[in-house]
Amino acid sequence: MTSSRNPSRDLVAFAGAASTGFQAQNTEQSQVELALRACIAVLKQCGLRASDIDGICGTSTPEARRIQSGLGIDELTWFANPVMPMVNPVAAAVGAVAAGLCDVVLCYHAAYRLPWNTASSLKDPYRATGQATGAGMPQPETMAGAVGYAGWASRYIYEFNAPREHFGYVALNSRHNAIDNPLAAMREPMTMDDYLAARMIRSPLCLLDMDVPVDGADAFVITTTERARDLPNRPVLVNAVSLGMADQNEEDQSRSLERNGQHVVIESLKAKGDFWIDDIDLYFPYDGFTIITLNWIENAGFCGRGEAGVFLSENRDYESGQIMINGRVPVNSHGGALSEGGTQGSGHIREAILQLQGLAGDRQVRGPERALVTAGGFFINAQGILLRIE
Repeated sequence: MTSSRNPSRDLVAFAGAASTGFQAQNTEQSQVELALRACIAVLKQCGLRASDIDGICGTSTPEARRIQSGLGIDELTWFANPVMPMVNPVAAAVGAVAAGLCDVVLCYHAAYRLPWNTASSLKDPYRATGQATGAGMPQPETMAGAVGYAGWASRYIYEFNAPREHFGYVALNSRHNAIDNPLAAMREPMTMDDYLAARMIRSPLCLLDMDVPVDGADAFVITTTERARDLPNRPVLVNAVSLGMADQNEEDQSRSLERNGQHVVIESLKAKGDFWIDDIDLYFPYDGFTIITLNWIENAGFCGRGEAGVFLSENRDYESGQIMINGRVPVNSHGGALSEGGTQGSGHIREAILQLQGLAGDRQVRGPERALVTAGGFFINAQGILLRIE
């Protein structure tokens, strides 16, 4: 059942978004320090003090209590630490504000290089004691995480006779867009020859098909639309938000690419929101693996099943690699997980907010009013959010 009920529509808004920037190396900063730096930056941007915050929500690490303590917030009326990707904490915060559990939420995510996303962290005793398992660490007798996406990428290639270049279109677009993003970890130009020559990690996915493990953090202020109107930035309204999960959602148990969490998210957003892909000015499909992006593009309705590669080919600049849907809608204008860094969706949301507020600097799109973010993958973590400027 897909419900169209959406009592919080446009009543909750992002007042600001800030970031530390991202580095594809182990820094000397802790995950807590990175999160606090981003939180302090967004509070300053919004002209708020720590005492104005009565709700805190972030991904599972660091815990909300550490952010509260680090900022010196005396009391909270609501807090949570849902799992990533980042739309999950945002959905929780929107619900809490709409329900009156709190008025102003500080929402954060700190990306951190740990053993589940980069083996180099095993050489660092501090990091090696952190999250030793996670989305990228398959357990015995499963094909969870990266292994699963390699398997389904192979299935996609088999079913649709798709060449690897179709995956490469996603990677090249991300890299082109990251060049103008000072927050991005990977800004060196890249060609299709570079992509095809990259080291194979789990066939058919190479190094450039997978997001970049980074240190860095994003933070957001989420409040009522009415309160956001009194703050310095233009409010970015949450028109609809949804999480999606289909049955048999384990990577090795899903029946096919014809039905998964992405389809649930799309159906829900279309039922709850006031606009869809014909009316958006910005699109941010998750690109933790290139195969995920191809499927989001197809499932959102830009093209049919197995047609994403051809669609991207018809909507890309062959010299730069940049994708502009129908010549006007950029895709992952910040460089996405593949080049800005693996932020588990926080970078996608932050870029959408900055673009809508007109604060994206050299990569600013002209006059955007509506954005779609489709975060997460196929299985247990598909998510989406519709945003619009007031």
